[in-house]
Amino acid sequence: MIRLLHIIAISALIASAGYAYSIKYETLYYVEQVAKLKSQVSREREAIAVLQAEWQYLDRPDRLQEAADKHLDLQALKIQQLARLSDLPNRPSREDEIGRKLEALGLLEPTSTPKDKNSDARTPTTQTPKR
Repeated sequence: MIRLLHIIAISALIASAGYAYSIKYETLYYVEQVAKLKSQVSREREAIAVLQAEWQYLDRPDRLQEAADKHLDLQALKIQQLARLSDLPNRPSREDEIGRKLEALGLLEPTSTPKDKNSDARTPTTQTPKR
């Protein structure tokens, strides 16, 4: 009986030692993973810093103006290019073209549209806006 207790105690001691070593190596594995992740984070931060520096260089107004002058052939805005609201053409009337064609063929009775062709929904014709 004592031998059996000694064998159980020794096997428990060996099992606990094995469990302690497995915890130790698992901890070392996770420490290595954390170190790898920290180095990867530092590399990514360096890459982000490089990209931010490149963006700041590319986003400079003088460089953008130089590129626009070189490649776009833009011209200065002339006062004649500006338009007032009263200079814009009126919106075309909304007609039911299919209905009109069916009426012309005699398949439908004539109907009236909600607005006649000469009405302007944007501005009244008697007043002009003052600026």
